[in-house]
Amino acid sequence: MQAPITETVVKLSIVVPCYNESKTLERCIERLLAIADESLCLEIIIVDDCSTDGSLAIARELENDHAQIITLTHEKNRGKGAALRTGFKRASGDFVAVQDADLEYDPDDLKKVLAPLIRGEADVVIGSRFLTAGAHRVLYFWHYLGNRFLTILSNMFTDLNLTDMECCYKVFRHDVIQNLEIQENRFGFEPEIVAKVAHMRLRVYEVGISYYGRTYAEGKKIGFRDGIRALYCICHYNAHQAPWPVQLFLYLFIGGISAFVNFLAFMGLFHLGLEVTVSAPVAYIIAAIVNYFLCIFLLFRHRARWNSAMEVFFFILIVFLIGILDLAMTKTLIDLAISPGVSKLMATGTGLIFNFLGRRFLVFPEPPTGPW
Repeated sequence: MQAPITETVVKLSIVVPCYNESKTLERCIERLLAIADESLCLEIIIVDDCSTDGSLAIARELENDHAQIITLTHEKNRGKGAALRTGFKRASGDFVAVQDADLEYDPDDLKKVLAPLIRGEADVVIGSRFLTAGAHRVLYFWHYLGNRFLTILSNMFTDLNLTDMECCYKVFRHDVIQNLEIQENRFGFEPEIVAKVAHMRLRVYEVGISYYGRTYAEGKKIGFRDGIRALYCICHYNAHQAPWPVQLFLYLFIGGISAFVNFLAFMGLFHLGLEVTVSAPVAYIIAAIVNYFLCIFLLFRHRARWNSAMEVFFFILIVFLIGILDLAMTKTLIDLAISPGVSKLMATGTGLIFNFLGRRFLVFPEPPTGPW
């Protein structure tokens, strides 16, 4: 880890994504400039995401008036995540923070959020709207409930105990944010960045902040589809390194689909007159192919490719061994006068557990984020 900063003056880069925020942008920047003092100098990077309401002209004027301000632009609207990606590349401060231009978050709180980083205690600090007695505007109950649900789900996957994963205020050591590859273009940035910070096993702190939320009539932009995207991002960026109980739950879903394919294929082949010794292995191979592709798409590696002879060897070995178990168990149960359907279901369920253990610990042995 980087040693604590000992210089008298700390430089903070603040990235301000902006899309049609002409009503609040100037006030936001003025309040950000006001937090500078003899021990804190600022670099404010406004990223205009193709605004159509005059926000860019305001940003350019502010840039002309203040040497600390840099204005960057997108030729087409790409979303908050894309704007942050652009700003982070330009940031040169010791620490890098995010500030929305809509003033839902109080710039004065940035000093509180920054403090654990300056003291050398943290690598990343995340604000929390639920850890403070500060001012909070009372707004949407279902937004609050959805936020808490997404935070709990994110915590299950990352093994962190955050209270407000979706909070805008996130401050990073410069080297941390430069080493993070951000892929999300919209509000999926929040669960993505939390997932990637968790995978790096950094020192993460939370600090309570105030919150002055807006209504949709006042310009709030996040909506239902962003909540759905957040669910996808929590799974997509975390599943391959999630604690094994979470992976097991996901694999039960994948295995359930594979088992259903196995069952249908077996029953179809069996009723076509094929012997159990033929129909069971063929059905198993079909299900194994479905299982593999679902595993690399949804769970262990969302962009997996064969990259190791040992990986191929272990996958084939596990499929072969559990295939023998599946056939032997199915045939034995049928010989005991249990119906073919029930026999196959029992064999498939047993194979499901062994398949998960083999894939998790042999085929895709990525270390989990937490102790599991």
